[in-house]
Amino acid sequence: MALGPLLAEVVVTFVLAACLLFRYGNWFKHHVIVTASVLVAWYFSFLIIFVLPLDVSSTVYRQCMQSLNATSEQAAVTNGSDGRSCQVPWSYVPDEVFPDLWRVVYWTSQCLTWLILPLMQSYTKAGDFSVKGKLRSALIDNAIYYSTYLFICCVLFVYIILKPGLDVDGGKLKAIASSASNTWGLFLLVLLLGHALVEVPRSLWRASSYNYSLNKAYFRTAKLSSERSEAEEAVDDVLEHLQSVTLSIGPGHYLHRHLETIMQKIPADIRDRMGRRPLADGSVPDEPTEKSLVRLHKQVKKALQMQHRTEAQWVILMDEVIALEDASRFFSNHNRPNAWWPPSQYWYFRGKEYLLKTAAVCAGTLSAAIIWSELTFFVKDPVLSIFARIVNLAKSNYDYFTIELISTLVIAYLCFCAYSTVFKVRVLNFYYLAGHHGTDEYSLIFSGMMLCRLTPPMCLNFLGLIHMDSHVIKTHILETHYTQVMGHMDVIGIISDGFNIYFPTVLLLLSAATYFSLGSRLLSALGFHQFIGGEDDMTADLIDEGRDLVKREKRRRQRSEETSTRRRDFHERFGTSLGIRRMRNDDRGEDASGTEVRRGEEGEGQESARTVLLRDVEPLDYNSAELHPSQDDDTFRLPERTRFNQLPRGLFDDV
Repeated sequence: MALGPLLAEVVVTFVLAACLLFRYGNWFKHHVIVTASVLVAWYFSFLIIFVLPLDVSSTVYRQCMQSLNATSEQAAVTNGSDGRSCQVPWSYVPDEVFPDLWRVVYWTSQCLTWLILPLMQSYTKAGDFSVKGKLRSALIDNAIYYSTYLFICCVLFVYIILKPGLDVDGGKLKAIASSASNTWGLFLLVLLLGHALVEVPRSLWRASSYNYSLNKAYFRTAKLSSERSEAEEAVDDVLEHLQSVTLSIGPGHYLHRHLETIMQKIPADIRDRMGRRPLADGSVPDEPTEKSLVRLHKQVKKALQMQHRTEAQWVILMDEVIALEDASRFFSNHNRPNAWWPPSQYWYFRGKEYLLKTAAVCAGTLSAAIIWSELTFFVKDPVLSIFARIVNLAKSNYDYFTIELISTLVIAYLCFCAYSTVFKVRVLNFYYLAGHHGTDEYSLIFSGMMLCRLTPPMCLNFLGLIHMDSHVIKTHILETHYTQVMGHMDVIGIISDGFNIYFPTVLLLLSAATYFSLGSRLLSALGFHQFIGGEDDMTADLIDEGRDLVKREKRRRQRSEETSTRRRDFHERFGTSLGIRRMRNDDRGEDASGTEVRRGEEGEGQESARTVLLRDVEPLDYNSAELHPSQDDDTFRLPERTRFNQLPRGLFDDV
């Protein structure tokens, strides 16, 4: 059979993973090893999602052939005949292809998620100045992490040895390792899906209401503003410490090269701000050591990462809030297209509203089907799992396309629910994915780890939903190559008893708790304010605070845009001629306006403060320069007829 569909999905999946990594990562700034490792982790995880449906359809065909051969042998014994035949899938893959593919994908992903990526994550945040030092810090940082795994492995190994009638060999050890990995993944999957299967449809439905989305965005703005202030304070504290260290380490100091390494991590604007700030009175820096610089380097990395995260989230959130304000204002003032609201803009917002509501209904239906199937997929007779019934019906009609479509849809939805929840959990808010190359290395590595850990058990869970796992339905069947390589949906023997009872029970309880917002209400009662949708005083105060912050940010952006426009207009009008005048006057020791420039001892031109202030100034009409109060804030503004380019250059640069 042709391998066209499989090769097409392999190539398309690689292009998808590379494009997503290019959007969220920074190939030119991040280390090539980090980029390559995250690309492999994302690619192999996506490959499981999109290639597993082909394995399912091929397994359905092999089951049909097995049943047909058994029937033919029985008919031959009884001298009968059987005219049935099995239709070959359009995407059938030979039997020898999938086992090799799944072995490479599975074991590479496991090595990445349990060994390489944790070390790489600690390596990126280490403060040492050499590769050897960073590796040593990474190993020490993961010592507790790996010691816990080693302790669990020893306990399991002793349990296996002491259990009577159980022989230990390489195959069983591999099965135990797979079961341990699946146990971790399944328990995490229950927590994530119990929240996401309810929250995702509800979030889509609420997002169709622009007023609700706008109030929630104001609420998030107020909370993010406090995080942003804390991040800036942390950066200021680190810069103050670094500034005191620079006084003790001169150019000839043996630690100066390490200090230069730290300074290179700091952006130019922050470095300039550090140079302008005065030292605290009475601050006497201690004698720096290499160990103290390593600690300072790590603190600088962490502080800058927090600031970068909050700044990236702030820009994204401000763009979202401004768009929501436009949509809310349009819908509150107009109910149909008119001269002030063009039809294209009207139908864009109205179509987006209908699309979100449709997506919410579809997601809610799919979530309900998944929850019901999770509660009943251990029941074989009668078949209660909705997806198992759909696959059995398509199997009887040789409808392989429907099998692949349902499999891809369900697996992709499960993955979206789980992965989106990971980055919305408040405890894990240290990690984030920001577009336009704004994601740091630490968050990229974390995303690769979670993809590799959650995808295999999630796909095994899906195979249990459609009754293609013999350990779930307790019946010997011909299984997929994926199950043969990656194991069954088993957990370690110590907790396997009753797993088919408490697994769906915990999922149902978590879904019910999410539906009634019990977790958010509990966090709000403990002081961690959550947006539940009510009109309590604290939520209203945070919404008002967020609204004021957005107004301030819009004014800042408007002033920045006006300043850029004036500068561009000025350079277009006077840039070329003014530059030539200054080049000519440099030889005569004068500036562009003819004012003499004083020469320092080193021969460089140094202009006085008065010369800088009065450069390029045109007469100002004082009769028209009356101050008028602004309606937007408590400041004063000049009237419109007063030209800003009549004022000294640089006067409004820092506004």
